[in-house]
Amino acid sequence: MTDGACEIVDQVDVAVVGAGLSGLIAARAMRRAGLDVLVLEAADRCGGRALGETTELGSRVDLGGQWIGHDHLRLAALVDELGATRYPMHTGSMPTVVDGARRVRLLAPSIGVAGGALALLTILRKARPGRRWTASIADWLAHVPGRARRLLEVAAAVSWTADPRRVSVATMMSLIRSQGGLVHMLSTKGGAQDSLVVESVGSLIDRLAADLGAAVRTGSRVLEIERDDNGALVRTARGDVQARKVVITVRPPTATRIAHQPQLPAPRAELERSTFLGTVYKAIAVYPEPFWRPISAELVLLDRPGCATFDTSPPGGPGHLCLLIGGPEAEAFDRLDTDTRRTLLLTRIATHLGPAMLEPVGWHEKAWHLDEDAGGGYVALPEFGAREPAVPMAAEPVGCLHWAGAETAQDHPGYLDGAIEAGERAAREVVDELAVARPR
Repeated sequence: MTDGACEIVDQVDVAVVGAGLSGLIAARAMRRAGLDVLVLEAADRCGGRALGETTELGSRVDLGGQWIGHDHLRLAALVDELGATRYPMHTGSMPTVVDGARRVRLLAPSIGVAGGALALLTILRKARPGRRWTASIADWLAHVPGRARRLLEVAAAVSWTADPRRVSVATMMSLIRSQGGLVHMLSTKGGAQDSLVVESVGSLIDRLAADLGAAVRTGSRVLEIERDDNGALVRTARGDVQARKVVITVRPPTATRIAHQPQLPAPRAELERSTFLGTVYKAIAVYPEPFWRPISAELVLLDRPGCATFDTSPPGGPGHLCLLIGGPEAEAFDRLDTDTRRTLLLTRIATHLGPAMLEPVGWHEKAWHLDEDAGGGYVALPEFGAREPAVPMAAEPVGCLHWAGAETAQDHPGYLDGAIEAGERAAREVVDELAVARPR
């Protein structure tokens, strides 16, 4: 229990912990149902894993989650509802795999070996569903030869941002299955990276938060939750909040910072303790126009650090080139200064897209694993050896506590669309229970 007593500054129907997309959606839905809601956010901004910035040319870029998948209908509907503009990715039929200055042909043996290794693993998983897949991704990759192994390493790092030694093959297969299959996960057109938002996903966060107004309180880290039969006392650095219900939307590894009285049930506590967040670096290089077209800017760079690039330029320009580095190589990248990081990456890309790549008018970057509040990206994963599946993660209520967040979604877990689904589901739970509890 926290030493000393803080003044109770608010009494509300529901306290929402976390002002990411899932928390804001839950708060909006509950307020529309007539409940008094207060959103408590530890950071000095809203958004969680979503973060928009304005470039030197006045365009908007997302340094966090940004893509609308082909079947991400909730996110697409929210973009339309809030008056933002969707546009399709400018993409080729397949990304170009490059190793240093050389392009790797799609028919090269290494491409076939990599695809074959994944296909074989999928077949074995289906043929022997009861088998315990205890090997780590690193163990599995050790049996894949040469360049094929490197291609799979980079694909895994960009897809899940985790150290392959910390993630089991079973977790990898669970993620592939729950996120629509490997082809859907890695595809742009028709896949999980199908379209974008001109105004940025960050602008959606701003509009949701503005609509909630004073019901959103940043700089309010939740320290402890004391619950009883009447609800919960939520202790924050800015005072105590009395609530009938609490919706926790922060990711499980981050939620371990919150003390609970009484203690959480063992399965819930174990889920939070046995998960971790990945390591991911993202950058956007900005140019007056996407000069590289009609050449596709979708590259997979196999030399270190492994990197994937995407053309995320809005219609009519300017040019936006998105770069992603995940896993341990992203952490090693932190040791370099901004100028060195930019030069190292763009010099490699210029070999394939032209020397103009070396002269961006803007450079926006974010290392999510260095963000104290976010803790990492993209999605919380079970530690190697943990018994829980990767996603969706458990979200059964515990007394007055309810859980949301993208990891708990049944559809598109880990994605922005999943964050919306989870927020809406938690809101329904709370509204239904409080409607029953209200005096007639």
